[in-house]
Amino acid sequence: MNTDPTASARHPEPGAQPPACHPERSAQRGVEGSRAVPTGMASALFLGAFFDELARWGVREVVVSPGSRSTPLAMVAYELARRFPERLRLFVDVDERGAAFFALGLAKASGRPAALVCTSGTAVANYYPAVLEAESSRVPLVVLTGDRPPRLQGLGAPQTCDQLKAYGDHARAFRQMPLPTADDAALAFARQAAREACIAAGGEGDAGAGVRIAGACEGGPVHLNFPFDEPLKPDLAVEGLFEAGRRAGAPAGAGCVRPCTNLEPREAARLRDVAEGGKALVLAGEGSCATAEEAHAVLSWARAFGLPLLADPLSGLRRFDDELVVDNYDTVLGDPKRAGMLAPEVVVRFGRYPVSKRAAQFAAGCPLQIVVDPIETRDFNDATDVFVACAPADFARSLLRESDGANDAGGTGQRAFAAAWIAANDAARARIAAVDDMDAGFEGAFVRRAVELAPADSCLFAANSMSVRALDTFYLKGGRPQIVLCNRGLNGIDGTVSTALGAAQRFAQTTLLTGDLTLLHDLNALALQRELRVQREAAAVRGAGASDADPSIVIVLFNNNGGAIFDMLPQQSDDPYFERLFLTPQDVDFGAAAQAFGVPYRAVGTVAAFDEAYRSMLGVPGINLIEVAVPLSGLKERYAPYWS
Repeated sequence: MNTDPTASARHPEPGAQPPACHPERSAQRGVEGSRAVPTGMASALFLGAFFDELARWGVREVVVSPGSRSTPLAMVAYELARRFPERLRLFVDVDERGAAFFALGLAKASGRPAALVCTSGTAVANYYPAVLEAESSRVPLVVLTGDRPPRLQGLGAPQTCDQLKAYGDHARAFRQMPLPTADDAALAFARQAAREACIAAGGEGDAGAGVRIAGACEGGPVHLNFPFDEPLKPDLAVEGLFEAGRRAGAPAGAGCVRPCTNLEPREAARLRDVAEGGKALVLAGEGSCATAEEAHAVLSWARAFGLPLLADPLSGLRRFDDELVVDNYDTVLGDPKRAGMLAPEVVVRFGRYPVSKRAAQFAAGCPLQIVVDPIETRDFNDATDVFVACAPADFARSLLRESDGANDAGGTGQRAFAAAWIAANDAARARIAAVDDMDAGFEGAFVRRAVELAPADSCLFAANSMSVRALDTFYLKGGRPQIVLCNRGLNGIDGTVSTALGAAQRFAQTTLLTGDLTLLHDLNALALQRELRVQREAAAVRGAGASDADPSIVIVLFNNNGGAIFDMLPQQSDDPYFERLFLTPQDVDFGAAAQAFGVPYRAVGTVAAFDEAYRSMLGVPGINLIEVAVPLSGLKERYAPYWS
C-alpha cells in the first residue's frame, strides 16, 4: 500500500502482473518459479500468503458478504479461520452495508484493523457509508473487493463497473491487485501488499498499549481491489497454503509499533508556560485516551496543574471518580451568567469537539486555544492558536516531566478557578440525579437506569441524535466503569445497530441506546442473531470460553415514533411540513420485527418494569430488545430542568 504519487512506477498498473522471478530462485519457497500453475492453485497460494500476512500484522477479524466474484477471497479467509481460529475469526453478513458497519464496530472497539470482503458491482458501493465514517473517526478498515478481470472491463459484462479508487480520497490508500499467480515474486508481493495495507490502515496491531477504555483510534480505511478470472474456486488442498512466500526468520508476531510523540524539553517548557498564562481548563473529547494508562497520564497532569477536565462521554475519562473530571458541564453552561463566571483564558483541547454544542461554542470563545492531536486540529470553529501534533497522553507526560514533579496546582488563581468548576459541577450533578425520582415518560430516567445497571467494563453504545445527548447528560462519573462508543464521525444513523453488534464482540455485555428511526434504518442487523448463534456453536466445538463467543447485547429502544430531535431545532413548526418532512412518524411494530428475527422482546412503560426486563436480559447470549414508549412532542420541556 503506497500513497506516494510515484507509486505507479513501482507497482503494477491495473491488471498488470508482478515481475516474474528467475528460475534459479524458484525452489526456495516451494513453488516452481514461473511454471504455469492452475488458476485455482494460484489464487489459493496468492491469497493464502495475503491473508496469512494480514493476520501476522494484527488483523484478527474478517467480515464476509456472500458473492460470486469474491469467492477466492471468501474461501481462503474461511479456510484460515477454520484451521487457525486463534489467528482469524470470520463473520458472515449478507447485507454489505451492515457488514461494513459491523467491521467498523470490531475495529473501533479493538483498535486493530478489521477486514471486509465483498463481490463486485453495487456491493462495493454499499460499503461507502462505513468507509466515510471510518475516515472521519479514524477507524482502521481493510476493504477487499472482488472484481472482474481486465479483459471484461468496459465491455458490458454483468456486475462489472470501474472499481478503481471507488472510494476516492476517502480511503487512505488504494491498490489495484494483479490477477493471482504463484511464482515467488507474486507471493512476496501479496505479502508486502498485506503489510502495506495494515500500515496504511493504522491501528494498534498486536502492539497495543493495554486494555482499551474508549474508542480513540488513529487509523482509517484502505481499499484493495482484486480481479479474478474463472474458475473462481481456489484449491484449498494445495501444499503450503498459508506458509508460501514467508520471509525466512520473520517473527511470528509482526505488526506496527505505535510511535511515541514525547515533546522535546524545550518545547514542553514553552507549552507549559503558554498553558499557565491564565485560567485554564481541558476540553476532553473523543480521542483523549484509548487505555487506562493514557487516562492516568492525563489525570496526573491535570492534578499537578489544577486543570478542570471537561470530559465528553466518549473521552474515557468519566469512568474515573476524580473531582477534576467535570461531567455535567453541558448543564453548567446552560446558565449564561454562570458560564461567564467560569470562562477560561486558556483551553487545551484533546481530540474532537464534544457532543455538547454549548461546550464547543464556549471553548471557541476563549482567547487562547491549544489543540493537541496527533494528526489534525478538527477545528470547525477556526479557534486554534497553537497546534501540538502529539498524542494527548504523551503531551501530558511531557509537560508533567517538565514540571519536575512540582505540584503547585498552577498557583492560587488556577486553584480557585478549578474549585469554582468543581462546585458548579457538583450542583449540576444533584439536579441530574433527581431524574431517578421519575417513573415514566422521560427517556433520561431510563438512560440513568441502564448506566447504573450495566455490568462493570461492559460497552455502552449510543446512537446519534437524542440517544448520545441523553447519555451525555445522564451518564455520571464514578459509577461502574463503562466503555462508551458512538459513531460520531459523521453523526449518521445508518449502520448503528451493526456497528454496536461488531463492537459487542469485544465485550461480555453491550447495551445499545437508540431511537426508533435509527433502529428502523438498520433493522437488517437483527438478522445477525443467527450469525451470533453460529459463532457460539463454533466456539463450543473448539472448546473456547464463553467470553470468546457469547456476547450479550441489549438494545434499548426509545420509541417516540419519529424524529423528536427536530422539535428542538430551527425547523420546528406547527405547519404541516414539519411532521411530513422532519418528525416522519413510521408506526413500526418492533415487537413483530423482533419475532421475525428470533430476537427476545419486551415492551415497558415504567422504570420499574424496565429494571426487571433489563436485568432479565443481561447475560443472555445474542441480541435482545427492550422497547420503551416515550412521547414525540414536548422534548424541549422534558429536558429543560437538566439543560438550563
